[in-house]
Amino acid sequence: MAYWLLKMEPAKYSWEKLEQEGGTVWTGTRNYQARNYLREMKAGDAVFIYHSGEERMIVGLAEVVGDVRPDPTASSGDWSAIEIKPLKPLNRVISLDEIRNTHGLSVMPLASQSRLTVHPVSEAQATMLLKIGKTEMG
Repeated sequence: MAYWLLKMEPAKYSWEKLEQEGGTVWTGTRNYQARNYLREMKAGDAVFIYHSGEERMIVGLAEVVGDVRPDPTASSGDWSAIEIKPLKPLNRVISLDEIRNTHGLSVMPLASQSRLTVHPVSEAQATMLLKIGKTEMG
């Protein structure tokens, strides 16, 4: 199992909406690096859901279901989409400031590449995030 982080703009699509709908196809990524990361995702991978915008915090855990597919919202180009389902909210949200100020997490692309909407999370980072978020995978 691999770990990933997906950024959501909560005004457009929030963790709460993901929970309410029971899942979604993650579409609209128009950054080549993020697209390539989407293409590496596999069913069963864990996903940390990050609210961008004013909130700037990791709020929940989701899971990749199914394989990568062509993005149905793309009118041109070679873009990809992935389906995710919610697993659980974090028991304690993790702010971007906390990530930036935590050794081992401050090197995450989230802290330095603000425009990147999808990126991998190392196993060590995932363990730290779960501990800080007071949440277990199972």
